[in-house]
Amino acid sequence: MNLLPAVSSATLMDGIRKGEPCILDVRPVDAYNGWRLGGEVRGGHIPGARSLPAIWAKYIDWIEIVRNKQIWPDQHIVLYGYDMNQTDEVAARFKKAGYDNLSVYGKFKDEWVMNEDMPLERMPRYQHLVYPQWVHEAADGKIPPEHPGGKTVICHAHYRNRDAYLSGHIPGAIDIDTNALESTGTWNRRSAGELKKTLENHGITSDTTVILYGKYMDPDNDDEFPGSAAGDIGAIRCAFIMLYAGVKDVRVLNGGFHAWERAGFEIHTDDIPKAPVTDFGVDIPAQPHLAIDLEEAKAMLASDGAELVCVRSLPEYLGEVSGYNYIEARGRIPGAVFVDCGTDAYHMENYRNLDYTTREYPEIETIWRQAGLAPEKHLAFYCGTGWRGSEAWFNAWLLGWPRISVFDGGWFEWSNDPANPYETGVPEK
Repeated sequence: MNLLPAVSSATLMDGIRKGEPCILDVRPVDAYNGWRLGGEVRGGHIPGARSLPAIWAKYIDWIEIVRNKQIWPDQHIVLYGYDMNQTDEVAARFKKAGYDNLSVYGKFKDEWVMNEDMPLERMPRYQHLVYPQWVHEAADGKIPPEHPGGKTVICHAHYRNRDAYLSGHIPGAIDIDTNALESTGTWNRRSAGELKKTLENHGITSDTTVILYGKYMDPDNDDEFPGSAAGDIGAIRCAFIMLYAGVKDVRVLNGGFHAWERAGFEIHTDDIPKAPVTDFGVDIPAQPHLAIDLEEAKAMLASDGAELVCVRSLPEYLGEVSGYNYIEARGRIPGAVFVDCGTDAYHMENYRNLDYTTREYPEIETIWRQAGLAPEKHLAFYCGTGWRGSEAWFNAWLLGWPRISVFDGGWFEWSNDPANPYETGVPEK
């Protein structure tokens, strides 16, 4: 049943040109990003549309999501999705919240995507942020859409917590401890020789398609940090290091193990043995420009064509806390651009939706541009020890921004040298 008045494609196109109305895509976020989940001939979303999946209408704090997206009752809102059941469910929530100026565009799949003259937008590297059914097909030995063929290895990433893996994982997945890819002393990526050995021991070559995901455990259990509340941050940290090393095709499951569970797929508890390979295939690092260290960070601070980007929480940035029990120094690197990660050193909620999927990518881009970031510059993201910096980097990589790196040592390395300058308090304007 259609609860809303319909708009035509011509009316919608005219509205897009005028910067109105507020268009909401109620399909799954992966379809918004570019995946053809409904069998459509072209993937993507209507230009300017916002992502508000119908499944979110079941959330208690749904209206807070709407307000955070600055969607207001005085706006004309047009909903579209794969079917009327999706739009009706969202429309009912809007009406209950006092939003009355609602319409529906019901021909997205049968009209809009069928007409090459109708524009579509998509995340430039959406293929590397995969959805549960895609992973399910790969786990079954099939070749899912936009998979290059060849060998696939699925990795359940964790930090010193194999119990998180053994208590339930995607069928066929092996576990990978983040410590195998980064130093336990500095938290920086390991040496080329160590990375080569780790990747080969996990059965990964440069031509392997690697799928990474994490699991959100009990955030109140300190023993599980950072594979707990951090969840996919660890998986994305591994993805960054693998790309740096030279794995050509790295994918991350959008929403992690939580998304797999929500999709209702089978969960296994067996300990899958790793199948080592004899040679990674290329010299490591194959993409050294993806990581910078201390001296390069200093050079970027002095350059008009580069920015060091601080992806820490506001209390860390102001110097109220260091963020970590193993870092004493508090403060920030002078001259770095601040893009707030969220509440503390172990969360990235400003970059994630409530279901742990990656935040609507145009929102991230808007926040960064408002902070003064430009894709034309060389940008190096950093946090305390590299995890949050890697996730911000991954978002920029998905956006297709061309000159991006991670300052691997971050505040940990910077603050270890008392000769390096630092600031605290609210910055002067």
